Amino acid sequence: MSERLQPGDTAPDFTLPDADGNEVSLASHRGRKVIVYFYPAALTPGCTKQACDFTDNLALLAEAGYDVIGVSPDKPEKLAKFREQESLKVTLVGDPSKETLAAYGAFGEKKLYGKTVTGVIRSTVVVDEEGKVERAFYNVKATGHVAKIIKDLGI
Repeated sequence: MSERLQPGDTAPDFTLPDADGNEVSLASHRGRKVIVYFYPAALTPGCTKQACDFTDNLALLAEAGYDVIGVSPDKPEKLAKFREQESLKVTLVGDPSKETLAAYGAFGEKKLYGKTVTGVIRSTVVVDEEGKVERAFYNVKATGHVAKIIKDLGI
């Protein structure tokens, strides 16, 4: 089970491929706040709802100084299909090795339909301009989560 991040921790840096195969790194966002959200799989109902919610609120978040990066274990080809099928504007990156997911405490044991399984733990980490964890939310629900983040951040 990976360690969960706490406010004040340094956010683990990462460089991962986006839907077009371009590398996206957390370090390149220094000076802006970043909402990094972790989801189990592209093209699934809950993950689609969450990605669409982030896309719908992207302008509001950007205006408040936040960039948004979605991380899943999917390969860039699947992310591209997801982006096109759902008209997503949010940056999606793939972590097939699950190293970044684990570094953020977003991969490990979880309950799924009453069974304990190992997989992606739906989580969101808000990183400040200096690369420190401002907030960390684990085991979040796909529906309503974006609205909750906006409320919690006072946007």
